[in-house]
Amino acid sequence: MSTIRFQALQEVLGRTIPEVKPPSTKISDFYGANVFDKVKMKAFMSKEAYQAIAEAVENGTPIERNVAENIASAMKSWAMGKGVTHYTHWFQPLTGNTAEKHDSFFEPDANGMAVEKFSGDALVQQEPDASSFPNGGIRSTFEARGYTAWDPSSPAFIYDKTLCIPTVFVSYTGEALDYKAPLLKALSILDKAAVDVCGYFDKSITKINSSLGIEQEYFLVDLALFNARPDMLLTGRTLFGHSSAKNQQLEDHYFGSIPERVYAYMQDFETEALLLGIPLKTRHNEVAPSQFECAPIYEEINLAIDHNQLLMDLMDKVARRHNFKVLLHEKPYAGINGSGKHNNWSLITNTGKNLLSPGKTPKNNLMFLTFFVNTIKAVHEHADLLRASIASVNNDHRLGANEAPPAIISIFLGSQLNDVLDEIETSRISKKVKEDSTMWHSIPKIPSILLDNTDRNRTSPFAFTGNKFELRAVGSSANSSNPMTVLNMIVADQLIKFKADVDKLIKKGDKKDVAILTIVKKYIKESKSIRFEGNGYSDEWAAEAEARGLANIKTTPKALDALISDKSSKLFQETGVFSVREAHARHEILIEDYYKKIQIEARVMGELVTNVIIPVAVQYQTKLVANVKGLKDIGLEADAYDAQMVIIKQLSTHINFIKDNVYAMVEERKIANALEHARDKAIAYDEKVKAYFEPIRYHVDKLELLVDDNTWPLPKFRELLFIK
Repeated sequence: MSTIRFQALQEVLGRTIPEVKPPSTKISDFYGANVFDKVKMKAFMSKEAYQAIAEAVENGTPIERNVAENIASAMKSWAMGKGVTHYTHWFQPLTGNTAEKHDSFFEPDANGMAVEKFSGDALVQQEPDASSFPNGGIRSTFEARGYTAWDPSSPAFIYDKTLCIPTVFVSYTGEALDYKAPLLKALSILDKAAVDVCGYFDKSITKINSSLGIEQEYFLVDLALFNARPDMLLTGRTLFGHSSAKNQQLEDHYFGSIPERVYAYMQDFETEALLLGIPLKTRHNEVAPSQFECAPIYEEINLAIDHNQLLMDLMDKVARRHNFKVLLHEKPYAGINGSGKHNNWSLITNTGKNLLSPGKTPKNNLMFLTFFVNTIKAVHEHADLLRASIASVNNDHRLGANEAPPAIISIFLGSQLNDVLDEIETSRISKKVKEDSTMWHSIPKIPSILLDNTDRNRTSPFAFTGNKFELRAVGSSANSSNPMTVLNMIVADQLIKFKADVDKLIKKGDKKDVAILTIVKKYIKESKSIRFEGNGYSDEWAAEAEARGLANIKTTPKALDALISDKSSKLFQETGVFSVREAHARHEILIEDYYKKIQIEARVMGELVTNVIIPVAVQYQTKLVANVKGLKDIGLEADAYDAQMVIIKQLSTHINFIKDNVYAMVEERKIANALEHARDKAIAYDEKVKAYFEPIRYHVDKLELLVDDNTWPLPKFRELLFIK
């Protein structure tokens, strides 16, 4: 074992597990203690101020500046009572991470004395430098002004002794420079569209909230070993590494006993998450060694995404206390499962009904079918946009592998609901029915509880799971705002079209329920091609999907074209979620992010090969040559050193291949860098530069098997994957 690897392992083995002490044995005693929630708002602010926040959250009513002063004062009093000295506007720029700039409550007064101050203006609006964040050409470097604006629907919280205020981030000219602003727009338009459609069934429904539960998968690796791998340190994944003799083939890690060190880590970060009001419910071992999952209880979608972004940061911070590194890359290790972020989405009314849960009466069944079928229709109409929303260089490694759905967007419903839709499609609709009576012939009622009516189809990107849809294609490191903005926007657009279609039939004289079912039946037929119940990994499905007209866009640069298509531009304009300029800016940002990450990986690969791998291989080869020469010198025949000669030749073959291909890869990089347009550059990096990654890796991994274990410098998969 090399000195570097030995020292890293010694550092790991010499550690103790930190003792975890939750504030109480009862979670209910400390849950949300660091959140400025409704209970604390009522305790610290006036009745008028509290009512203003409630109106802003429920109805989008603007908060007056004088009321903001009262709210800011209450926030400051609460936060300072918990030892807080600074505040920040916490936002989600288009880097994919969260961002924050801390300011102190402290200000000197006119007499030079110290005072703690936090004004309503400071609460409502701040001005970070907009030019230093990705903006896709919206802002020039010399035009740095941008604004963060308070989002009262997501409560303030204390993190690292700082009062964090969730905000949107927009440019001086009003364009969104973050993920939250478009999401809030999409949620608003969906709320209105869904309430309008609910008016056909229940007039008491006046608000619809999208609900989201995000299952977060992740890997843990010892921090010392992580730091000894430059590829993991700089790219988040292993660019080299031969498979461990044992990995996940025995399927013994999934739901297995949680290792002691990992359990201590889980308890620690769960405690901190619960203090921040993140309602974590589930923890378990995932399929691959050192892979795990946590999942919260469902929340309103804007808050759920804020919590997930905060959770990812929290997991990494706490991991370092336990001498771990959290890997959120979608595919940190070749040959074993990668990680996703399953987004479980549904629609909840202000009366407490889940619109994607079947009811007990024909009327409620039709209500369920309306939203169920409109969601299917929306995904069918804009599958390319949904595919673009989950596209990234990291996720390209994962999609279509054994643990993730393919790049073909399809919907799994399960045999029961599939049969129901097929029967509706082929059945005759009676035009002579009374309201709320049976509206069609020969169609069975949907049961109120669809208990196990669907199997879990791991290969489906978008699967119905009883009372919700699960978008399984989102990557583990992604900000869920991107796909959730698209999903809520396209469903809203479809519901608007649905209401227009139904109202047109009603105007012609059709009964309301007949008109609804007629359009539902039409949509079922039009969207049938996207429904698929089989194995999404099979070659047969790829061929069948092509015959159905479904796209199979495997890489990000071409998938992102959907953001700037005429069809998407029309959708953005009609819904108001993105301006054309914003959509084009996001396309450019994501394209640049793609090729820059491959560029970094190519550079790391070239540096590691040139400065580490080849020198170590040559060093070992030199030892073998000396060994052969010594055997010759003492008069032994050639058969005494045949094995050494074979290894020497194999080493030369691999070294020469690696050297030649790294040089060729660098030349392709130069060609790609010279291209003017970002999309052309991204495609060149994808098709030309990245094409060298696997061949080079193959030969490096062969060297790993040949070179003496004492000499090989990088921690191996068997050391990385099994926590000690």
